[in-house]
Amino acid sequence: MAEQPDLPPVAERVVTAERHIAADAGDLFELIADPARQPDWDGNDNLAEAAPGQRVTAVGDVFTMVLTKDGAVRENHVVEFEEGRRLAWLPAPVGEEPLGHRWRWELEPAPDGGTVVRHTYDWTRLTDETRFRRALATTEITLTASMDRLAALAESAG
Repeated sequence: MAEQPDLPPVAERVVTAERHIAADAGDLFELIADPARQPDWDGNDNLAEAAPGQRVTAVGDVFTMVLTKDGAVRENHVVEFEEGRRLAWLPAPVGEEPLGHRWRWELEPAPDGGTVVRHTYDWTRLTDETRFRRALATTEITLTASMDRLAALAESAG
């Protein structure tokens, strides 16, 4: 795919946000790894719902989400998994190959308590040009909004 002048270079198509959350990594991971909970903390307001019983347990799992914008369903292909520490997936329209963008969560217990949470959106391999504008709108601010909502859920439960 050729570089497009109105897009950042491929090397700059990774957005990451990080923050400390005053909650246990295991508790945070449960909120992330259970797709039915994801709409509760989605800072993009992109996720409407997910059926219960889809808790992610391994690379190769596929979970589905219903999007808020048009009610479309996305299959999310899990490509990284370490229980309690790391989870990443590639979204795709139902029955299709992933489009090349990756959502990743990394959790690291902090030495002083709580958890350092890193949330990354990587669209370096995104092939669907119709998604570029939406990818550009995913910023550190929107990733931080998800982490803030996640923190509020986990800290209120703790």
